[in-house]
Amino acid sequence: MNMARSWVWNPKTGDVKMTSAKDTIQYNRKSIDSLSQNADKAFINDKFWLLAPFNLVSDNGVTFTEKQGVSAPISGKKLNKLTALYSNDGGYTPGDAYDFYYNSDYEIKEWSFRKSNQEKPNLSTTWEGYETLNNITLSKTRNDSTGLFSIYFTDVSVKN
Repeated sequence: MNMARSWVWNPKTGDVKMTSAKDTIQYNRKSIDSLSQNADKAFINDKFWLLAPFNLVSDNGVTFTEKQGVSAPISGKKLNKLTALYSNDGGYTPGDAYDFYYNSDYEIKEWSFRKSNQEKPNLSTTWEGYETLNNITLSKTRNDSTGLFSIYFTDVSVKN
């Protein structure tokens, strides 16, 4: 299944514009109503997939644990692991956990999502296709181990 959404986001003002095959919705994150809530859920999800390391810095209610030399779930390579556990309060997915597997250069190579902090991952993907845009380095491709699940971020730009 292919699904595409396009986003324009101004972090300073909170203005968001989503364009999909079905809709174009504009809203401000400070005043979400019943009409914009589903678009905002999609925005938060897509933003997290692309910008997870940046979200970890700004999100509230996150606790972190770290381990060195852990086997990554897809490649099996020994990497460092940072686990981010979201609190049970607030947000669209309270209590979820994310395991980030990164190398000695702090580049994320894989990650796992664990709904409600369960032991086994719901989904693990690679982080590939790194590109530097306006001094911000982003991974623009995610693939699972089966080759059946992929996310590609295209036409990404960073403006001052």
